[in-house]
Amino acid sequence: MKKNIIVNKKIVVANWKTNPKNYNDAKKIFLDLKKSNLKLKNTLCVLCPPTIFIREMIEKYSGSRFSFGVQDVSVKNDDESTGDVSPEILKNIGIKFSIVGHSERRKNGESDQVVSLKLKNSIESKIIPILCIGEIERDNSGKYLRFIEQQIRDSLSLLSMLEVRKILIAYEPVWAIGKGHNAISGHELHQINLYIKKILSDIYDRKTAMSIPILYGGSIDAENCKELICEGEVDGFLVGRSSLNPFVFNDILKVVESI
Repeated sequence: MKKNIIVNKKIVVANWKTNPKNYNDAKKIFLDLKKSNLKLKNTLCVLCPPTIFIREMIEKYSGSRFSFGVQDVSVKNDDESTGDVSPEILKNIGIKFSIVGHSERRKNGESDQVVSLKLKNSIESKIIPILCIGEIERDNSGKYLRFIEQQIRDSLSLLSMLEVRKILIAYEPVWAIGKGHNAISGHELHQINLYIKKILSDIYDRKTAMSIPILYGGSIDAENCKELICEGEVDGFLVGRSSLNPFVFNDILKVVESI
C-alpha cells in the first residue's frame, strides 16, 4: 500500500536538539554529511537543527538531498504569542516537517491536549508533523500498553480521518533514549508497530492505520538499524545523538537506503 505522505520512501529524521552550540559547527556537520555524495533514491532525510540555525541553512543549502524540519511548533498561529514561532512563519521559510510531543517536551509539562493542538496547527499550515509517543518505563502487567494507547487517542483527539493521514508517528520508548541505553529489539519493535496500527484502526479504520508511516527512535546506531528496520518493519527512524556524528549518520542512511 502506498504511504500517505512520501510514496514508497523510508524516512530518517535527525533531531539535533540543542546541538551544536554555534552555526559554524552546524554547517560543518551538514557539509560532512554532503561529502559522502550518498544518493538517496529510496530514503528521505529530514534535518532538525536548532531553530536559530534553520533559516540560514535553508537559504544556503536548499535544493540539496535533505529536507528541513523543526523540533517544536507553537500551539497558535496568531500574532499574540510572545516567544513562540508559529507554523505559518516556519512554512514561509521552507520548513516541511515538525517534531511534536517529544518526550523531553512532555517531561516539561506538555500535555496530550497541547500536542493535539500543535498537530492540527501544523497540518493547517501544510507542515507535516511527526507525533512522538512512547512509554516512560516497561512493566510486566502491560500498563505501558494502556499508556501508549491513551497517549495516541488523546494526542489525535482533534484530528479527522483526512488530517491524520498527513502525519508521521515516531515511537520512542523513553527508557531506550540516551547515552548508555539499549535500543528495543527488532522483534519487540514489530509487536509495538502492530499494536500502534491496531489502535489507529480502532480510532479510524484499517486503511487509514496502514497509511500512516511509523518511525522508531531510541539508541539507534549503524550496528542495530538494519535489525530494527527489517524485523521491526518500521518506515524509518527518528535519530538523536547519532545524527550529530555525520559519519555514523551516513552509515545509518546507507543501511536504510539499501533496504
